[in-house]
Amino acid sequence: MQRFYPTMKTYFRILSYARPLNRFVPAYAILAIFAVVFGLINFTLLIPLLNVLFDTAPVNIELVKPEFHFNILYFRDLFNYYFGKILLDHGRVGALQFVCVVLVFSVFAANVFKYTSQRVMSSMRTTTVYNIRRNLFDKITDLHLGYFNKHQKGQLISRLTNDVNEIENSVVSSVQVVFKEPLMIIGYLVLLFIMSVELTIFTLMVLPLSGFFISVILKKLKRESRQIQELLGTILSVIEETISGVRIIKAFNAQPFVRKQFKKQNIKHRTVLKSMWNKRELASPVSEFAGVLVVALVLLYGGTLVLENNSELSASEFITYIILYSQILVPAKSISTAISNIQRGIASGERIFEIMDTDISIKDHPRAKSFEKFNNKIEYKNVTFGYESEMVLKDISFTIPEGKITALVGSSGSGKSTIADLLPRFYDSKSGEILMDGIPVQEIKLKDLRKQLGIVTQESILFNDTVFNNIAFGVESASEDAVIKAAKIANAHEFIIAMPEGYQTNIGDRGSKLSGGQRQRMSIARAIFKNPPILILDEATSALDTESERLVQEALQNLMKNRTTLVIAHRLSTIQHANEILVIDKGEIVERGTHDHLLEKKGIYKKLYDLQSFI
Repeated sequence: MQRFYPTMKTYFRILSYARPLNRFVPAYAILAIFAVVFGLINFTLLIPLLNVLFDTAPVNIELVKPEFHFNILYFRDLFNYYFGKILLDHGRVGALQFVCVVLVFSVFAANVFKYTSQRVMSSMRTTTVYNIRRNLFDKITDLHLGYFNKHQKGQLISRLTNDVNEIENSVVSSVQVVFKEPLMIIGYLVLLFIMSVELTIFTLMVLPLSGFFISVILKKLKRESRQIQELLGTILSVIEETISGVRIIKAFNAQPFVRKQFKKQNIKHRTVLKSMWNKRELASPVSEFAGVLVVALVLLYGGTLVLENNSELSASEFITYIILYSQILVPAKSISTAISNIQRGIASGERIFEIMDTDISIKDHPRAKSFEKFNNKIEYKNVTFGYESEMVLKDISFTIPEGKITALVGSSGSGKSTIADLLPRFYDSKSGEILMDGIPVQEIKLKDLRKQLGIVTQESILFNDTVFNNIAFGVESASEDAVIKAAKIANAHEFIIAMPEGYQTNIGDRGSKLSGGQRQRMSIARAIFKNPPILILDEATSALDTESERLVQEALQNLMKNRTTLVIAHRLSTIQHANEILVIDKGEIVERGTHDHLLEKKGIYKKLYDLQSFI
């Protein structure tokens, strides 16, 4: 029972993504009820049909049209009235024709209602899956950067694809079974009770046999389904890393190693998947065998009563009873299969809701204000930051006046990039504060804060799209003139117009069709197009050759004109013009000043400069 409530909570939470439910549930319920009713009528017509064929239909009967009562007995008596009347007037052939016409109409109506109910359910299914995938993607894009550092990309991709597909193929596709099949079972049981109370009570005593066997099988399905999705995420991570690092893998002859890693995860996945499918497939034959066993017991018990004239049922009625009872097994089997599928879907739902329920630590403060335009200074005041228990920055304080350039230098891992990441609130400081025009950045709306910033990193992040769309990234109605102007300032226009389709050329995955220098100039053009008052340049030229560096450095000089700039520099020759240089070591500012002042001081900066000059 303790396991049941969380499972049902997850199940109904999944269905909540079909809201508003009043678009689907009332229409589906009405259509499903009519489909069930006409489906039941089809089987009740077997009694008069068999009576006509076996020549056991009563001919000399007194026909009295029944008074209207809204229940199943009224409709049965009404049919019997017209059936008896036609039998008297037109004989057995006429009665047979009447039964066949009613049967054809009933089957047609049942299938029309079944089809229309399926259309409603299809709309509900697609709406649910669309909303889950959209909300999950929105949540992933809202999560802070620290989340992505702790979780494999393959696991996130797996939840957006495999887990959502699993929900569609299991939970959502089983909704119609959960709603419709119980109605069919109830309908069949009502008819069976009307036909024979004694026999139906006997059947209800033996029916739970199949349910017991199936419940035993389903217990482990949910746990194994979750394992499978976890392993799929790991496999996707291995694939993603292999494709991204294929150049290094080939260079180090590491194909056997990555193949071994993939094979290991693939074998684990196959083992768990085989176990799950074996249990899942066992549910169907067990339920079928148990169902046939129950039917055989009913046939033996009820048949004995009929043969010994101890039953209120005639032979044709007993045959119809057996046929009706056997039909209960169809929805019962569908329900057992649906429960099996739902167990798999619930496991995927829980994995998805783990992300949905993750707290968004970087978000607008309740008192966040709008911020139109930066025009004064940026100030770091006693800023301290750490990743969990590891301290990265200690008591950082400095000011960047409007229009000035401040550079951060130091060894790898000293905390330079972390200082820059705190300004756009990719992370929040543990203590101290960062002020923009005297306002703490936590009290500025995130959208307005990041609107003030343009970022160019060492790794050029480009998208598998056209040159035009990459430069105008995030702007839907960008003008061609503005894009071309930004490209010219970034020294990118010449190589762009030389491409096959100019600004409409697709640059490939991560800009794979471009050289390193071209990618970097594209990134700069994107920053120029945004035209922000504040720039963050994170080692933007460190990975380039001399010619590319010259072009990129020239583009950066154009970009920095009249802008407030925070530069993270690896090559000290690129920041000699900075208004202030901060030397960072182990998360602390150990030196500060202009290029000439720091050289005269003969400290860490002088050693770094001499080392690069020697190289």
